[in-house]
Amino acid sequence: MENVLEKDITGHIGTQKYLCTITWRNGQLIMDEPESIEGKDLGPDPFSTLLASLAACTLSTLRMYIDRKGWDIPEINISLNFYQESDPELTTTISRSISFPAEIEDDIKKRLLIIAEKCPVSKLLKNNIVINTML
Repeated sequence: MENVLEKDITGHIGTQKYLCTITWRNGQLIMDEPESIEGKDLGPDPFSTLLASLAACTLSTLRMYIDRKGWDIPEINISLNFYQESDPELTTTISRSISFPAEIEDDIKKRLLIIAEKCPVSKLLKNNIVINTML
């Protein structure tokens, strides 16, 4: 099978607790944990980064669709969070709220909701995921 990304995402952590440097195709991203769990909050935590990926993918997918349709929707806003329950298995629920500053017709809203569900990261998170870990 062929990888989706042209270059691997790589990461490094030194002796500073939780401070990670993540390298992607064109740069680096610093990730950390909040001070409440002994991090220094120098960058987003892994959960925030995961939700940010879903946010960016949703917004980009909606923008492409809106532009292709020629609709006059100049701005899209999104808000995400999640919670977990462990009864009987661990279930994670992500809430994703999409809004538009201008009034939009109901039929267009319904279509945009369907398109948001089709963004690639949304589909990835709803799919069966296998993580193969090696040392």
